[in-house]
Amino acid sequence: MSDIATNRKAKRDYHITDTYEAGMELLGTEVKSIRLGHVNLSEAYARVDKGQLWLYNCDIRPYEQASHEFHAPLRHRRLLLHKREIRRMAAITEQQGLTIVPLRLYWKNRRVKIEIGIGRGKDQRDKRHDLKEKVTKREVDREIARFNR
Repeated sequence: MSDIATNRKAKRDYHITDTYEAGMELLGTEVKSIRLGHVNLSEAYARVDKGQLWLYNCDIRPYEQASHEFHAPLRHRRLLLHKREIRRMAAITEQQGLTIVPLRLYWKNRRVKIEIGIGRGKDQRDKRHDLKEKVTKREVDREIARFNR
């Protein structure tokens, strides 16, 4: 499983509670563009609509060598999950006010998979607390490394 793209903003902006692996319904030119790495997940999100899970704002640039068929870069793409998982996500997001966020895009057995997470948005105080923990962990690791030399 090699990563194609990651959403680094997701872990910074959300408390991720559950993660799921989903397939994506793609066009041929989109797959070729993804192979070249022309994909951006930073502003993407997912939503349950009429019993199906859709990915919005995932920017896949058009494949330049395509002869006649071009895809829209920001079109809505259907995510493929089991029906019970989609129902569970719909219930959680409607009742608890959580968000479905794409975390990373990767290859698995020659297919494009997307890891999505269900999370609650962080406020500024939580972000500062996480940054403070990260700095103290880095300092502790440096001291341990210096001591073990």
